[in-house]
Amino acid sequence: MDPLSQVLKALRLEAGVFFDAEFTTPWCIDSAPGRDDSRRILPRAEHVAIYHLLVEGSCRARLPDEAAAIELAEGDLILFPHGDGHLMGSDVRRPALPAATLVQPSPGGGLARIVHGGGGDRTRFICGYVACDSRLCRPMIGALPRMLRVPLGGRASASWMAKTLQHAADESRAPRAGTDAVLTKLSELLFVEALRCYLETVPEQERSWLAGLRDPHVSRVLGLMHADPARPWTVNDLGRAVGLSRSALAERFTLLIGEPPMQYLTRWRLALGARALKEGSEPVIHVAQQVGYESEAAFNRAFKREFGVPPAAWRRQSR
Repeated sequence: MDPLSQVLKALRLEAGVFFDAEFTTPWCIDSAPGRDDSRRILPRAEHVAIYHLLVEGSCRARLPDEAAAIELAEGDLILFPHGDGHLMGSDVRRPALPAATLVQPSPGGGLARIVHGGGGDRTRFICGYVACDSRLCRPMIGALPRMLRVPLGGRASASWMAKTLQHAADESRAPRAGTDAVLTKLSELLFVEALRCYLETVPEQERSWLAGLRDPHVSRVLGLMHADPARPWTVNDLGRAVGLSRSALAERFTLLIGEPPMQYLTRWRLALGARALKEGSEPVIHVAQQVGYESEAAFNRAFKREFGVPPAAWRRQSR
């Protein structure tokens, strides 16, 4: 399994759709749920990324603290990986109305809707989210820009997803059995496709986790560590496995990923351990062994350095 698939599998993404929106020019909205809104909708989510899929028309999008706007057309997906607030509209220099004030519940029990605007040209998009564990998604999400446009409409491998999501959103106005499950899976697929599209465009000079996936040696090392994080890896072991010397691997990995191999592996092990503590009831020593620590004491020391409290205290607080 490739490193991206391994991380996505470990993340256990929670995805879904917020609402179906229709606007007519002129219009401008502040369209991202705030942190309080996200906590109300997804109370257990630690990190929430927002997306909008344009299924008709065109518009612009920008971040409130940046002047530059992105032009969006039918078939485009605009993703806000870090959950940033953002403006969308026919003219994003207009005063923006909070989207939350425009949301109307569906009379049929399907998706909530927004219908708003001045009566001109129509734009329609579907708004969704992807939620995940903030510690496990850190390497991947940290490599993404604050605002990411993905032209799904021009990609044969992705256009069917967009069309199917639109169909499912339309169907939600008179929900059938399984409609929510379809929307959830399609939201997750769109997020993964956005990552794959962005990975193909990462500049050669970029230094990030996603850039590391494009390097044959670093990608293989990431794959080895994610496939078996509990194994007592050393930089020598990893270097021999991918055909590099210890020093060459350490330099190459640190340059692309931003931290040495063993530091990255430690953070990943502790993130896995934190999730196991939060979700399960196994003794701390068993969790420690599952993520590669031979003793509970060693796990306790590493965990406290990373999270500020020992594992047992962190488990109580997280619950």
